[in-house]
Amino acid sequence: MNDTIPGNLHVANDVLADIVGNAAMECYGVVGMAAPTAADGIAKILPASRLRRGVVVNATDVGIHVELYVIIEYGTNINTVSQNLIDQVTFALSEYARVPIDGVEVHVQGVKIRK
Repeated sequence: MNDTIPGNLHVANDVLADIVGNAAMECYGVVGMAAPTAADGIAKILPASRLRRGVVVNATDVGIHVELYVIIEYGTNINTVSQNLIDQVTFALSEYARVPIDGVEVHVQGVKIRK
């Protein structure tokens, strides 16, 4: 199966958002994903079936730009968790989707105690 088939492969932004959401939930210190707009200033954890809502994926000239909206665990270092998220998401997109990455932004919407 060494035959190369000519053509282009296009991955939908929703698929990339699913990959990013699942990668983010595997990171230590992440309690859940949150919606980009917190109503009344209160961030609510999205259920596992709606992780895509906590991720914004935009295609730029350079590559894919990702914005994550997360809720992290109380007592963890916000900077360390954010850097781990960036590394995990970058790795997942590079390995699984093979897309160029323009950048990853992490927006911490809240801090909660994990139960």
